[in-house]
Amino acid sequence: MTHILIVDDSLYQRLLIQKYLKARNHDVLLATTGKEGLEIIASQKPDLVLLDLVMPEMSGLEMLQQLREQGSEIPVIINTADIQASTYEKCMDLGAVAILNKPVDGNVLQETIDQALAPPQKE
Repeated sequence: MTHILIVDDSLYQRLLIQKYLKARNHDVLLATTGKEGLEIIASQKPDLVLLDLVMPEMSGLEMLQQLREQGSEIPVIINTADIQASTYEKCMDLGAVAILNKPVDGNVLQETIDQALAPPQKE
């Protein structure tokens, strides 16, 4: 079973994504802020993070940057309603594996998770 952390300040988004993930037999952890997300990552060690960008206290970009500065290689999928090209580039530079637009489609989400967690292919 895959352990996935959803970090989003929107209760609606957290519950919607949680419903998608649980229906696909994933174990789901929830956080409402970037700080809470970092604490959960440190204690629970999820396999993957679904991260909103616009949140109070600590943005998703700040959280992603802190994760990378700590040496974490956990796959992070950005899930956002609005993204500019410069923000997209920064997310990818910080090691996000994908960026999905809200509202997320459950099938696209699952495909993206599968790709993010797939073992690297040998060349």
